Amino acid sequence: MISAAYVPCDASTAHAITSAPITVRPRLLIASTILASSLAMVDGSVVNVGLPAIGTTFGAGAAHLQWVVNAYLLPLSALLLLGGAAGDIFGRRRILIMGVTLFAVSSVACATAPSITVLLAARLVQGASAALLMPNSLSILGMAFSGEAKGRAIGVWAAFGAAAGALGPVLGGWLIDLGSWRLIFLINVPIAIVAICFALLSVPKDDVGKGASLDGTGALLASIGLGLATWALTEISSRGWSAPASLALTAGLMALVAFVFVEGRRKEVAMMPLALFGSSTFVGLTLLTLFLYAALGGLLVLLPYVLITSVKYSATQAAVALLPLPIVISLMSPIAGSIAARIGPRPVLISSPLVVAAGFLLAMRIASYDGYWTSVFPSILLIALGIAGAVAPLTTAVLMSVDSQHTGSASGFNSAVARTGGLVATALIGSVMIASGPALRTALEMAAIVGAVTCLAASLSAFLWINLPSPK
Repeated sequence: MISAAYVPCDASTAHAITSAPITVRPRLLIASTILASSLAMVDGSVVNVGLPAIGTTFGAGAAHLQWVVNAYLLPLSALLLLGGAAGDIFGRRRILIMGVTLFAVSSVACATAPSITVLLAARLVQGASAALLMPNSLSILGMAFSGEAKGRAIGVWAAFGAAAGALGPVLGGWLIDLGSWRLIFLINVPIAIVAICFALLSVPKDDVGKGASLDGTGALLASIGLGLATWALTEISSRGWSAPASLALTAGLMALVAFVFVEGRRKEVAMMPLALFGSSTFVGLTLLTLFLYAALGGLLVLLPYVLITSVKYSATQAAVALLPLPIVISLMSPIAGSIAARIGPRPVLISSPLVVAAGFLLAMRIASYDGYWTSVFPSILLIALGIAGAVAPLTTAVLMSVDSQHTGSASGFNSAVARTGGLVATALIGSVMIASGPALRTALEMAAIVGAVTCLAASLSAFLWINLPSPK
């Protein structure tokens, strides 16, 4: 469900665009970007409530179910920056339509998958498609408006994104209870068709940057590195250490080191310019994002799984149980942004992860479940308040931490890091998902403690490395 959690620097990517061609159909254009982004955000979340049903259909174990989530997050994390660059080179309109089309086709493949292997392959294509459509839908939004109109357009996009994040899993749970988990993928098809039609009618053809080049080597190394490391961590968390897992982890880390080397050689045309890390504040923000979204991503996979398999919630009930999270985030984020504007983002970014950590500690009460309002809701409420406190200040801090030349790269990289946090967390929760009965609730207790410690690390990263001037 990490994709449904609002990733602040997705929106800041649109804010960072400076030029502003005008569209003749602004409402249709906004609608097309909302529908395209919603495909990626909702599909990353709605699958979580379907994991138990998918496991039952295919007789899949914990490792396979982890990969149902991570097969989507892996290409999305590794290729997000490349997708944005592809839009700059080949045209944002063209790449957006291509991404939405591939997403629809892969959704049909997911819905009709005869085996878990086919489902995982289709999820990989979905994730790659999302990496194409997400950055380009936001770039189109940023390019089409200027001044106050841009602010209003992005505000509408954010509001509808929050609503989709709130209602998507509930709709998905209802579809699962009504018929089959396969319906949660088929519903993407009509949405994609409408998004493509709106884009064809409203999005102007943009100039193609023929002189630029894609960072294909960097993207390949990032994908190999993340893929091998994720597979190794998934195996280790589910089955323990083994020679193949150790070898894969070593090879994955070596590929990531090679990725950093290649990015250093490409300098400013790299998908991850190393100049970003000349700012200690940006380093602190990157670590904060990684830790905070790793904790959130792990929780949002585990909690519905535990509620369905151990507490015997229906898929709809499990989705509704998480509803306070997107609602509180959408309502409280503007307030947190105002507070950060008055006192500076640093104090808010130090304190907000501590609130999330307290919410994780409260989640330990779920092990002795005695009702939603006493066992689940207090934890979800505190976590939502903490995440809401971090969203807007994180956007501001990322854009303040680098010079104007690197705002687009910084915001895009921060968004990719948020997805990577969810990717790593999902790879590490196998030991919880292989448990059953009372042991599953005990394992959830331990996972909640780990989540709280991870949030403490996020707060510490802000305290040690974020150094921004206070507002005057």
